[in-house]
Amino acid sequence: RALLAVSLNLMALLFSTTAFITTHWCEGTQRVPKPSCGKEKKTNCLNYSGNETANETNQNVVHYSWETGDDRFLFRYFHTGIWYSCEENINAVGEKCRSFIDLAPASEKVQENPTPMRRMECLAIKTSTYYMFCSCQHKIPWLHMNVGVLWLSVVSEVLYIMLLVVGFSLMCLELFHSSSVIDGLKLNAFAAVFTVLSGLLGMVAHMMYTQVFQVTVSLGPEDWRPHSWDYGWSFCLAWGSFTCCMAASVTTLNSYTKTVIEFR
Repeated sequence: RALLAVSLNLMALLFSTTAFITTHWCEGTQRVPKPSCGKEKKTNCLNYSGNETANETNQNVVHYSWETGDDRFLFRYFHTGIWYSCEENINAVGEKCRSFIDLAPASEKVQENPTPMRRMECLAIKTSTYYMFCSCQHKIPWLHMNVGVLWLSVVSEVLYIMLLVVGFSLMCLELFHSSSVIDGLKLNAFAAVFTVLSGLLGMVAHMMYTQVFQVTVSLGPEDWRPHSWDYGWSFCLAWGSFTCCMAASVTTLNSYTKTVIEFR
């Protein structure tokens, strides 16, 4: 059982560290306008007046395009993590990344005399997130706590990983360097406590990040808001880490209880 607990704790540590440094917590597509066709770009672009160089040569001519609706847009792939959000570069090969912390809406924005549509949006925000304060009568201050919640999530993730390291170290000491039954019990008990605490911190951190991402999807920058999105493999690793962590803590507590009963 001690070896099983150590293995589960190690898996939780590896999963959580991988999820923390990767950028695939959430992924999907963004709808962006097609760029104008030119000499270097002749596909996935808007060809005005049937001539890809019309924009470059005839600045005073009214240009038109026969593409309408979604045909005027590109759907580019993006993926987001705790630190960065990366999106497909439609004008070149590769991706371009920007800080997700900068994307999270943080400033207090005020709007006088909101429109009926804005009032509906505010009511939807108010009912979907617990840390927003909306007043739709005259002004709309919102999301001044969003970045604070994101940083709190980051700190919780770091503490989660640190406590996992402490729990793993104590389990290894109990497994390989325990000289007596009493010392083994003490190490076992402390390892279980630290592992349980790390699991609780991890759960809170994952939930806070999810909440911040959902708010950013609705109220983030216009050029970033996703058209469609879903959770990625980093998100699955994070919750897999939490599962392994709690399984390790239960296994350690079970081993501690069994040893106490046998010792008595």
